[in-house]
Amino acid sequence: MRQSTFFIVCVFALFAATTARAESANAKSLLDDAKQNFQPIAVPSPASDPVAAARIELGRRLFFENRVSMDSNVSCAHCHPPENQASDGLPKAIGVFGKENPRNAPSVFNAALNFKQHWRGERESLEDQAEKSLLGAASFGNPDQATAMSKLKAIPAYADAFAKAFPGDKDPINSHNWGVAVGAFERTLLTPSKFDAFLAGDASALTKQQQAGLRKFIDLGCVSCHNGPGVGGNSFQKFGVASDYWKETGVAAPDKGRADVTKNDADLYVFKVASLRNVAKTSPYFHDGSVDDLTKAVKIMGKTQLGQDVSDKDAADIVAFLGALTGPVPANYSPLEPYPDAPGK
Repeated sequence: MRQSTFFIVCVFALFAATTARAESANAKSLLDDAKQNFQPIAVPSPASDPVAAARIELGRRLFFENRVSMDSNVSCAHCHPPENQASDGLPKAIGVFGKENPRNAPSVFNAALNFKQHWRGERESLEDQAEKSLLGAASFGNPDQATAMSKLKAIPAYADAFAKAFPGDKDPINSHNWGVAVGAFERTLLTPSKFDAFLAGDASALTKQQQAGLRKFIDLGCVSCHNGPGVGGNSFQKFGVASDYWKETGVAAPDKGRADVTKNDADLYVFKVASLRNVAKTSPYFHDGSVDDLTKAVKIMGKTQLGQDVSDKDAADIVAFLGALTGPVPANYSPLEPYPDAPGK
């Protein structure tokens, strides 16, 4: 009896050791494959240059400044509240005077990792997007940049803040400097997550289901578009490679994407590939906000982009992995005390 018990214990011990070695080998293989497709977020050190620090602080203030909009109610933060990981939870963002934007507002967190800005990529950089948003009909609604800047010039404290951020400029309160300052602040809004710890070599940073989801994400081919430090955001792609996207999302009038920008039929239904950082917290999904469930979005992407019917189990595992891309809200993502209006205003 004792020999039999000893034998069983030995078998279980051998089985456990073999399983552990296999899991370790699988984890190493997964990590190696992941490193070939993704890079961890590189968080820069705090600005030591006083001018750079002044620009970041000014950009933070401007990001939350609503008095520059035509109705004095809209700021950059209006469409990017922290409770939704800097997205607004709406299918399409609502801007000045309650006007609806043509597309969904993606998170501003990690936007610095994108190679272009906006779904159609018509904004070259964060700075370009910030400056041109001042004139957006459904954003800030100003008729021209001078009108927008006159609102800032009417707030006395901005004169000193812009002078510190842009020393040497004879007239520092201008729309170009607005864009530079807001862009400087947005470049600090990076959200490393458990996935970055995994990429750094900590296999235990991801649960077994998250690791299974990452493996499926790689093997299905999702990484062909969703790669790099942003897990996307670094290329353009047609939405609907294998089948028409609007038939899956239920949209009656499909957006033509970049074709409306470039006037090139080759860009029909082409959009910037979305970054999947924080995606578990930023529904609804796609450029039109047409899908509010992440599992459904994963299945739609499998069908439209890869021609694959993703099983319920695989979708659940992929969604679990995507949850590991959620990082904490940056500590500086909050408004500073607003500058007071001019006396008597």
